[in-house]
Amino acid sequence: MRRSAVQTREHVLQIAHDLFYWHGIRAVGVDRIAAEAGVAPTTLYRLFASKDDLITAYVERAGSLYRDWFNAVTADDSRGPSQRILALFDALAEQVRPGQCRGCPFLMALAEIPDPHHPAHQHAAGTKGWVRARLGELAEATGAADPSSLADHLTLAMEGVYASVQALGDQGPARRARSLAELLLASATSANE
Repeated sequence: MRRSAVQTREHVLQIAHDLFYWHGIRAVGVDRIAAEAGVAPTTLYRLFASKDDLITAYVERAGSLYRDWFNAVTADDSRGPSQRILALFDALAEQVRPGQCRGCPFLMALAEIPDPHHPAHQHAAGTKGWVRARLGELAEATGAADPSSLADHLTLAMEGVYASVQALGDQGPARRARSLAELLLASATSANE
């Protein structure tokens, strides 16, 4: 079956995602991605001018998928903002289960690409900033006395899950993230009563 250029690009990005995420961005070469995607290296280079372009596209795509996941989990439906925040931590617990999570792809990208001017670094940092902003919006909607502080604490709790799960597993400190979020919400909203 022949793929269109758009389909081939998406296929290569999916392969790159799997390889970069599970093996590391710098550890995986373009030739391996091309081979596993079943495309010639010249085809890959027609789609992405360089490995840096491919890395940037990978991080950008991962950010888009993450935002979609976050927005779906915290959708403005019949639940109140606190329940939507807790639903995020429930979904996070599912997301970091063994075999499907090696940690945060954005933290890994930031560690492997420390140059703040690199577009992939900027996309990874931008995704982290977006999460903090969305938590700020949700925190504001709870009626918290200090929504900015609540958002910072919730962001730290989420980051703690991603940072600890690789070394300590989902049954380590990560399993306590929802109860921490409950405490943070209770403290932040009771101070306003």
